[in-house]
Amino acid sequence: MTRARKVDLITNGAGRPVPVEVNGKRTRPFAGVEVARPEGRHASPPIRSCADYPDDGNKLLPDLETALERCGLRDGMTISTHHHFRNGDLVAVPLFDAAARMGVKNLMWFPSAAFPCHEPLIKHLDSGVLHHIEGSLNGPLGDYCSAGKMSGLGVLRSHGGRFQAIQDGEVHIDIAVIAAPAADSFGNANALTGPAAFGSLGFALADSLWADRVIIVTDNLVPFPCVPWQIQGNHVDHVVQMDRIGDPALIISGTTQITRSPDRLLIAEMVARFIRDAGIMKNGFSFQAGAGGTALAFAVYLKELMKEAGVKARFIRGGSTKYLVEMLEQGLTDYILDGQTFDLEGVRSMRDNPRHVATSPLTSYNYHGKGNFASQVDAVVLGATEVDVSFNANVVSHSDGRVLHGIGGWQNCLFSKCTILAVPSFRDRLPVIRDRVTTLTGPGELIDVVVTERGIAINPKRQDLLDAIKGSSLPIRPIDEIDAEVRKLCGGAPAPAKLSDEPVAVIKWVDGTVLDTAWRVA
Repeated sequence: MTRARKVDLITNGAGRPVPVEVNGKRTRPFAGVEVARPEGRHASPPIRSCADYPDDGNKLLPDLETALERCGLRDGMTISTHHHFRNGDLVAVPLFDAAARMGVKNLMWFPSAAFPCHEPLIKHLDSGVLHHIEGSLNGPLGDYCSAGKMSGLGVLRSHGGRFQAIQDGEVHIDIAVIAAPAADSFGNANALTGPAAFGSLGFALADSLWADRVIIVTDNLVPFPCVPWQIQGNHVDHVVQMDRIGDPALIISGTTQITRSPDRLLIAEMVARFIRDAGIMKNGFSFQAGAGGTALAFAVYLKELMKEAGVKARFIRGGSTKYLVEMLEQGLTDYILDGQTFDLEGVRSMRDNPRHVATSPLTSYNYHGKGNFASQVDAVVLGATEVDVSFNANVVSHSDGRVLHGIGGWQNCLFSKCTILAVPSFRDRLPVIRDRVTTLTGPGELIDVVVTERGIAINPKRQDLLDAIKGSSLPIRPIDEIDAEVRKLCGGAPAPAKLSDEPVAVIKWVDGTVLDTAWRVA
């Protein structure tokens, strides 16, 4: 069933119409990349007393339903989960199945990300157990939202934007449910050991610190103390043991396999050469690459260029993969500062190597803090579904307007010293470079370089990069020229997406303002 909705709109600083109100809360429209300033103090959880918890520290309960009852689950609450298992999560679906058995309605799910494995939750959206989702909407849940079937509006945030929303009190978590591969009955937990180990619990850290109630779910209960503890038991209300909380093999997906496409391999090689030829690759530099196939190939090419030049990085920002782990173990970097691991070699390295450091968005991405790692990174290599001739980019929707991807740390990474988008010039005969992106996710002033198999476009705002690359044999071209060539190849400009005037989701900027709107696909 499509949920018809009409809302009041306002045009924001990016020239995009956005709702004045989202899910009953007044919004702040985007006014510019660094315009908005926060006010007030951090939100805080309720004060608890040790007298209300077992003296022996044993917080173990028999099942999720009992834990939810003890936490006072009721209609309209906000329930959070994390996505470190990616498409292998086995907790979120039984969590909301338990809520359905308890007869609650109108819950808001606040995941750090959702994946195709969460498709069974559609029945709870249909029945009213779930009212709406504020988190990335990958695959079937994205299609459901794009069709206008969700009762409320989706809200898409970056990893850092999610932590900003929690600490600022924009989102109040009633109950956080944290899947932990190792935990003791007091609630100390980590993701480094146990059969379901996935590396870091960083994306659940804010949930554990700010939620009213916290439930740890584990399939590997160990005697107290569970060390090292990434989540501290003094922030945890209850512990539940399940047979299985996730499949760590499925943290690896199609987006974490190196590309075999000749065009994309060429793009990856050109990105690595650009970083070398522009003088970015030098002793003590830093870089970050995403988990997409082209970005992984870039890391392999850059590794060889670093070895040839005798260059060593001070740190690499992860999501880590076996390719970054190899660089650490071969002495090509001093540290990996890692937000999540994308394969099992990354898990092993984080567990065994003290120079492979687990981080959270509080330190790496949160825009409402006293600095973060993102702006210290010399170069970041990212993907995009669309780029326009003004260097604006889209990562959440396809050209038909369907919301099928999350933002992840993508927006936060744009603050690096050199942001590079590695994209094919077209997909399925549709140009990737467009006059105007379908859904604005990243403002063009923060995107410095676009690398395609047909050439490299440097943002005219970056005259320093244009000067630095002079003399290179790389094909440096204006973005308009690449755009014209691709349009001719593809038979002209693509038809605009067929969208209604009904919003289905909003895209938040890193400061909590509303950057753009996703519309129901007609």
